Amino acid sequence: MTIAILALQGAFAEHKAMLDRLGANCFEIRKLQDLSRPFDGLILPGGESTVMKKLLRDLYLFDPLFSKLQDGLPVFGTCAGLLLLAKRVTGGEPCFGTLSVTARRNAYGRQLESFYTNQDFGGLGSIPMPFIRAPYIEQADDFVTVLSQADNHIVAVREQYQLATAFHPELTGDPTVHRYFLDMIEERANQQMTHLSFHQDCKTWQAGSLSPKMGLCLTKTENN
Repeated sequence: MTIAILALQGAFAEHKAMLDRLGANCFEIRKLQDLSRPFDGLILPGGESTVMKKLLRDLYLFDPLFSKLQDGLPVFGTCAGLLLLAKRVTGGEPCFGTLSVTARRNAYGRQLESFYTNQDFGGLGSIPMPFIRAPYIEQADDFVTVLSQADNHIVAVREQYQLATAFHPELTGDPTVHRYFLDMIEERANQQMTHLSFHQDCKTWQAGSLSPKMGLCLTKTENN
């Protein structure tokens, strides 16, 4: 398993340190050529979303990354990364717009008003949550899973293979969120392997070398 970390600006080094601790291979994306390396998941770190959005365009990274996200690449966005993923942004403009939420930019005010709390994450127990000039999620569409709330605001969500937090788990010693992301990637890989195996079995049976033990293969063959 290999994770790519967008390293244009922000707290990308802290994400790398956490992934190293969990034994996951990772590398940094700084230029278009970096995308030639294969990877199974993407991290969009905290930082300044407007700066990252501009650099994504200037460095010709936006289109290929957007295409990968549309194809279902697992992605984890923290703070500014959440804003890059959000379909709707109060106080700003969307970037990738693949996550079906409305996020409020700088929702908690200036950096001096940053704070730290402990809240439950996805039923996995209470974890530390540092908020630094953080957004929060004003609205999550019905099919989005809310994983955490703080001060009556949504601060962590999942939609299919997209994970986003308003806080910075990479700035703590707790690996819960990053481990959850790695589990998401493994889940998708297993799903893809099952899908591939099913279609290979169908093709083999159609060729006459496999007994018809799966009714779904028969249905697919007849439809074709």
